[in-house]
This record gives sequence, structure tokens and C-alpha cells, in this order.
Amino acid sequence: MLLDHVGAKSGQKRTTPLIYLADGEDLIIVASRGGSPKNPAWLHNLVANPETEVEIRRDRFPVRCSVMSSEERARYWPKLTAMYKDYDGYQERANREIPVVRLSRV
Repeated sequence: MLLDHVGAKSGQKRTTPLIYLADGEDLIIVASRGGSPKNPAWLHNLVANPETEVEIRRDRFPVRCSVMSSEERARYWPKLTAMYKDYDGYQERANREIPVVRLSRV
């Protein structure tokens, strides 16, 4: 998936490739930054500008982004790690709760 986002400070449009989990019409993404102690810049950008677009293959559509609560994240984490096993290792070394983001079609 290609995620468009607008820089919170710069206002510049950026695109980031990410893996995702389909959840009905919604998409679920993980702000792991490879287990870094800091969140990825794209997460900060989405919090500042939650209305954006994604592209999957040749399908481009608008979404609204929201960071999951800890409780909702806990329900999705097993599905996410089943999809991509490295997330557990990232969580162990991150020293932060890695945010999980829901992208809902608008």
C-alpha cells in the first residue's frame, strides 16, 4: 500500500509504502519504525492531517486515519504479528507501545 501524508510542519505531500491488514473496508497499519524508540514521521503527519489517500495496486481512495486505543490495539496485535512476525521483535526493542492506526474509507 502507498500512504499519502502531508508534513505537519512543512505542508509537503509525502508517500510512504507500508504493509497493511485488511479489516472489512478498513485498513490497519503499524507505526513500528523497525522498533525504533521514536514513532515514524508519517504518524505525526497523520495525527496532524488525518484526511488522506492510499493506493493499493491501481485503486486510489480517500481515508480518515485514527490511532487505536490500547484496548483496540491489543485485539489486533495477534492478527498483525501473524501477518508479519517481526512486529513482536520491534515491540520488544521499541521501549514504547507501537501505535496501530485504522484507515477508514471516506
